[in-house]
Amino acid sequence: MTTVRRTQQERRDQAEAALLAAAAELVVEQGVRSLTLARVGERAGYSRGIVTHHFGAKQALIERLARATQAGFVPGLDDLPPGLDRLLRLIDGYLGELRRLGVFNQAFLLLWAEAATQPDLAPIFRERDDAFRADLREDVAAGIEAGVIDPGLDPDDVAIAVVGQLRGIALQRLLDPRGVDVERVRRSVTGCWRRALAPA
Repeated sequence: MTTVRRTQQERRDQAEAALLAAAAELVVEQGVRSLTLARVGERAGYSRGIVTHHFGAKQALIERLARATQAGFVPGLDDLPPGLDRLLRLIDGYLGELRRLGVFNQAFLLLWAEAATQPDLAPIFRERDDAFRADLREDVAAGIEAGVIDPGLDPDDVAIAVVGQLRGIALQRLLDPRGVDVERVRRSVTGCWRRALAPA
């Protein structure tokens, strides 16, 4: 039986994925303060030297984890043009994903909440929120231009409100999974935004 040798890049990608998964698990189990390069390496089955080689320092690891945990949270949006449809699908899809909060999603929410009191986390999550709001602003502006969103609405205000609502619901779901009926909230919130954005 022949074995297929992995390329150096494949080995590197596999190691990085394992290290990020280990970091996410540690954040969920014990909080960001417990996160050290040595503990991440130990959890993933690698040496601290491998963690240092991949990320350099804890701050870089957290930055990479923040990007990895937020990327692609709502699948199927990349091919949609900006506008009302993409915005409503994002809201609906985001809330739908809360049915199965995986370890990466949990880690993101915990890190995001902690960023309010952790100066080393704050810039990372400000940047992530800025990118999220920029996408939402683009959707609102495109919807206004197409005549399907109320031109009296400010895209910045809508973006702030949507991010606040989605992240707030997600945190409630994380804290009390049985207290948030995801399907009911999903229908209600998506419908509310559809009505709130409609031209007068």
